[in-house]
Amino acid sequence: MEKVILTAAICGAEVTKEHNPNVPYTVKEIADEARRSYEAGASIIHLHVRYDDGTPTQSAERFKECMEAIREKCPDVIIQPSTGGAAGMSNDERLQPLSLSPEMATLDCGTLNFGQDDIFVNSISTIKYFAEKMIEKNVKPEIEVFDRSMINTAMYLFKKGYVKEPLHFNLVMGVMGGIGASLSEFSFMKDSLPEGATFTAAGIGRHEFNVAAMASITGGHIRVGFEDNIYLSPKVLAQSNGQLVEKAVRIAHELGREPSLPDEARNILKI
Repeated sequence: MEKVILTAAICGAEVTKEHNPNVPYTVKEIADEARRSYEAGASIIHLHVRYDDGTPTQSAERFKECMEAIREKCPDVIIQPSTGGAAGMSNDERLQPLSLSPEMATLDCGTLNFGQDDIFVNSISTIKYFAEKMIEKNVKPEIEVFDRSMINTAMYLFKKGYVKEPLHFNLVMGVMGGIGASLSEFSFMKDSLPEGATFTAAGIGRHEFNVAAMASITGGHIRVGFEDNIYLSPKVLAQSNGQLVEKAVRIAHELGREPSLPDEARNILKI
């Protein structure tokens, strides 16, 4: 079977225990959710971190604690810190996890009306600054795009030398303020990617597993997790990120794909 890379976005910066009591906050909770995801088939942990009260932070110290705890439970997993942080954080605040020399990190390629009231700001100058830091630290960027214009921005950056081949994208679909998650919108985004690029796709909320199926059948990779969706099925809260990964694995299997091991993911992504 063709390999599919499963990414687990285990907590995010916005979802809370009020939404789903299984959302992890503490170092132990984050490490346990990473382990459940890994055992279910995830080879990448997309990582935001929280303080124990649930407050999102980009503190390098907190990232270090969480990354060390994750590696104790799943030593070979790829840990992919977010440089998105939370709305309102400064550039240097958001970039703190790069000081820990992760293998990958996210590179958001545009500004977005994020949900109802937040604006996720990424000016061209900000994106260039982040990209330069990733080259300096030898960190592979996962290029986060929420609509077609962000692919254009990524290709501008590529032509100017701010990102280098092989390019890897994450198509984030279904965020209010970004592109939707219909089949036609998915096809439009996928067909807009440059030749030779790899991609992961993430569907937000009720779109999560539809997008997982679209990615599976078109040769892409899959992201699921509490950051994007807290339900296993309509009105049924997931008990763990592992449950969400297990469901994505079942979908992929039905479509002729099997989850990669972390080292297989590294080979696919040329890390």
